[in-house]
Amino acid sequence: MSPRRQANRNSESVDNYLKAILALGGAEQRRVTSTALADHLGVAPASITNMLQKLAAAATPLVEYERHRGVQLSAAGKRRALEVLRHHRLIETFLYEVLDYPIEEIHEEAERLEHFISERFEERIAAKLGHPRIDPHGHSIPTMEGEMALQNSILLTEIEREGVFTIDSVSDRDALTLRQLKASGIKPGARLRVRKKTEAQGYLVSIGRSSAAFDLSHEAAGDIRLLAEQINLRPRAI
Repeated sequence: MSPRRQANRNSESVDNYLKAILALGGAEQRRVTSTALADHLGVAPASITNMLQKLAAAATPLVEYERHRGVQLSAAGKRRALEVLRHHRLIETFLYEVLDYPIEEIHEEAERLEHFISERFEERIAAKLGHPRIDPHGHSIPTMEGEMALQNSILLTEIEREGVFTIDSVSDRDALTLRQLKASGIKPGARLRVRKKTEAQGYLVSIGRSSAAFDLSHEAAGDIRLLAEQINLRPRAI
């Protein structure tokens, strides 16, 4: 393998760690445990420890890491994580709106491309799209200045009552689940009627004004977030 290709792979790995810490730390940027990071990335705990030590010991540290206390992003690490996240979500939006990619395919394509686009290319994509604030999954797109609007939303799995709610966002981590949700009409902005909770901890739901109800598994419900202001529960920002 060429040194340049190896460097690219190292850079991709670093970016993926920073994005994972950003996602798991939430809006409050809580410290993230190595176990949670290992589960999220599908990486062995020993590899997690080695990488975090390297990131913390870099000339410009990207994380603040203490064994047994977890990890959080440094200021430099957070800037890079938000930059890569902006690339990812702009690319997803471009693929979906301009190139007509199916929504279940855009995440994987964006994962490949997000590390390599230039600032000029990023600016051209944003201008072409009209500087969007939300990607096709309903997630906020960070600004060029590294700021990201908080989305007050609640997981469907936290809902304990019947009612009609607006879908805020859907997870992009599993293409098969995303394809199934799309086929059922579940997408950002759609109105979801929760009819009842099922014995298997799932939900009987319908979409919009349709009277056709269908079962939604607990796992799939965990990929759906609802607008919090419509719900008498404490919102959580993503």
